[in-house]
Amino acid sequence: MLAFVSLFLFSLGACTSDASSSGQDSSNSVQESEAPDITIQARNLPAGNVVLVGIFADQFYKQDSTVFDGTNAFKFKRDKAYPSGLYFVFFSNEQRFTVLLDNDQTMNISVDGQDINGSLQIEGNLDSRLLAENNRFEDQYNQRLAPVNSQLQQLSKTDPQYNAVIAQRDHIMQERKQELNKIMDAHPNSFFTAFKKAGQNPDIVDVRNPDGTVNVPLQTALYRKAFWDDVDFSNEKLLHTPVIKNKLERYIKNLTVQHSDSIVASATALTDKVVDYPEYLKYFANYITLAYQPTKSTLMDSEKVYVNMIQRYFTKDLAFWSDSMEIYALRQRADEMAASLTGLKAPDVVSTGPDGKQYSLYDSKSDYVVVYLYNPTCEHCMEQTPVLRDMYQRKSRKEFDVFAIAIDTNDEEWKEYIRKNNLNWTNVYDPSNRSIYKKYYVDITPEVYVLNKERIIIGKNLNANQIEGVIQQDKER
Repeated sequence: MLAFVSLFLFSLGACTSDASSSGQDSSNSVQESEAPDITIQARNLPAGNVVLVGIFADQFYKQDSTVFDGTNAFKFKRDKAYPSGLYFVFFSNEQRFTVLLDNDQTMNISVDGQDINGSLQIEGNLDSRLLAENNRFEDQYNQRLAPVNSQLQQLSKTDPQYNAVIAQRDHIMQERKQELNKIMDAHPNSFFTAFKKAGQNPDIVDVRNPDGTVNVPLQTALYRKAFWDDVDFSNEKLLHTPVIKNKLERYIKNLTVQHSDSIVASATALTDKVVDYPEYLKYFANYITLAYQPTKSTLMDSEKVYVNMIQRYFTKDLAFWSDSMEIYALRQRADEMAASLTGLKAPDVVSTGPDGKQYSLYDSKSDYVVVYLYNPTCEHCMEQTPVLRDMYQRKSRKEFDVFAIAIDTNDEEWKEYIRKNNLNWTNVYDPSNRSIYKKYYVDITPEVYVLNKERIIIGKNLNANQIEGVIQQDKER
């Protein structure tokens, strides 16, 4: 598929979708989509290639193209139907408008480049006509709302005008909601309605604490719980619009606290909803897993999210999109990470010190222990090791200890590194790496794990200067 990047990063919130040229709703119709015949008469738009751009999940792709001579009407026409979904018609100067295609793919369009949305007229296709009309309404709505929001930003909550401006804003927003409900009530089974309904936000529940203040955490939890209520997961056509990608991104990235436990809870609750809807399962499972792939995320324990997604959803029964070898490789990698997730009891490591004796991680009696996995030739390790060493030297052994494990090196190189950096903490090295395999996962070096007095992993994926903050947070808990 042809990927489109910044060119398409316009506001998709006002986009809507439609259903049938005959005036009948068709989203749930069993009839097959007809061959497309889309005639476009354009004014004040440049001659050249015109591209029909489709969407699937978070990908934009070129569906079709034709040529506009600058004067005469042109067509998108072929023998095979386009997949149902929202499409962008792009002219050579990057101006564009949107249409919604479902079973009916016949329409006549007229448009003027001097005012695309304002001039767009569509005949013969209900969904695309409703889309154009709704987009015009959204433009007018935004023009009315913008100065009110601007005024609100300049007022404090104690200003006498504040409540009046809030009421004005709420009235405009309620008018928008009523207008949309009127269209959806008139066409309850249309693709347009399914799309617009899916894109609406749930109402905010007014939840109060005993002292009368808003209970923000509970309010947010209720909002998040209701966020997907109006999405029909049996309707795969919605994946060919921006709404699912936009909702998923907002749900995971904005409505969920970016803490591994919170993300696991939200991701599981959502993905469990779609295990019986294969295309949604495929998209959600892959999106969330890739978003928190180790080394691709700044989250402290992205491995916890990754392991949860792989172990729950990348199975032979569910992950139909992957072959058995791919599933095996993913699950093996997740298995290597699974023992060293935050909140778990830290695995013990017994390995060899420079004197040839065996040393155990659990020999340390300090309140906090840092497991430091490094490679003597790693540039970032060369930066982090002195920082950690200085911290170690400042702290008492009752409070703080370091158990350092060298990896992917040799005996001579390892011992020289210890001597050169004056590392007096516990140093071990296992040429086979067997002592840490499936215990402490290392993606890139150095890798830092912080264990508390109960030897629970309370921090990982840290720079040395972040360790004291993690320890302080644990003490405060």
